[in-house]
Amino acid sequence: MSSVYPFRGLSAFPPTPADINGRVNAQALCRLLDPFCDAGAASIGLLGSTGIYAYLTREERLRAVKAAVECVNGRVPLIVGAGALRTDHALDLARDAEAAGADALLLAPVSYTPLTQEEAYQHFLAVAKATRLPLCIYNNPGTTHFTFSRELLQRLSDVETIKAVKMPLPADGDLRGELAQLRQKTDLSIGYSGDWGAAEALLSGADAWYSVISGLLPRTALALTKAAMAGNDVEAHRLDSLLQPLWEVFKAYGSIRVVYTLAEHLLGVQAELPRPLMPLGLAERQRVLDNAQPLIELEHQSLL
Repeated sequence: MSSVYPFRGLSAFPPTPADINGRVNAQALCRLLDPFCDAGAASIGLLGSTGIYAYLTREERLRAVKAAVECVNGRVPLIVGAGALRTDHALDLARDAEAAGADALLLAPVSYTPLTQEEAYQHFLAVAKATRLPLCIYNNPGTTHFTFSRELLQRLSDVETIKAVKMPLPADGDLRGELAQLRQKTDLSIGYSGDWGAAEALLSGADAWYSVISGLLPRTALALTKAAMAGNDVEAHRLDSLLQPLWEVFKAYGSIRVVYTLAEHLLGVQAELPRPLMPLGLAERQRVLDNAQPLIELEHQSLL
C-alpha cells in the first residue's frame, strides 16, 4: 500500500487487458501500469469505466487488483472501482479490494431501476462502512443515468471515509461556478473526468484529473496537470492543443473504443472490448491511429 494521498493531481485510468471471455491478462496489465509509476502519476484508477469493471466477474476483478498491487508495489496509490448493481455485491468487491492491498475505492451508483437520492445515499453509506479505505464518489451520469444532487453530495461528504468526488464536465461549462458551489457544500476533494476539459478544470481550481489519456500518454498528461495546477495557463493550453486530435476521436467514437484500439495497435497490448461493445471499423481505426501516432512519438521521445 502507498501512504500518498490518492485524490489530488493526475489519476491515470488504464484499460484492463482481457480476452473475449473476460479473463484478465495480469502480465499485460502490469505492462500498462509500469509507465504510470515511472512517470509519477499521483494515483492509478483501476477498474474504472475504461477498465471495463461493469463487464468483469468478481473473480476477474480480484485478479486485476491482485496483479496491480503486486506490480505497483506501493509506488503509486491504487484506487479500485467497486461499482455493482447490488449493494451486497459492491460490499464484496470493496472488501476484496481492501484485502488485496488497494489504497482507496471508487464507487458509482450502478443501477437498472433508476435510483432515488435516498437509495444512492444508503448504498454509498453501506459500502463506505464496509472497509477502512477512503472512497471517491464516481459521478458519471453518462453511464449510470443517475444525477447527484448537491444535497446528496453534501450528505455523503459527512460520511467519515468518503473523501472525494469524480465529476463529469458541467453541461454549461461553468467550472468555476460549480467548484465554488461544491466547496461551499462539501469538503470533498473535487476532480474531473472528460479529458478534453481537463486543462480548464485544473486551471479553474479542481484538485484532480481522472484521466483516460494518461493510460497512453502518462508523461504528456502529467506535464499538463502540473502546468495547470501551477496556474501556467500558457503551457497548459499548449499541451492541451497538442492533444486536440485525440479529443476529436474521443468525442467521435467514445474514449473507451479509442483507448482499446491504441492499446492493441500502438502499445502491443491485447485488450478485447467486452461484447456487445465492438471494435472500430477499418476507416475509424485508421483515423484514430493517424491522430495518435505523432503524440505517441512525442511521448516516447520526451519532446514536450
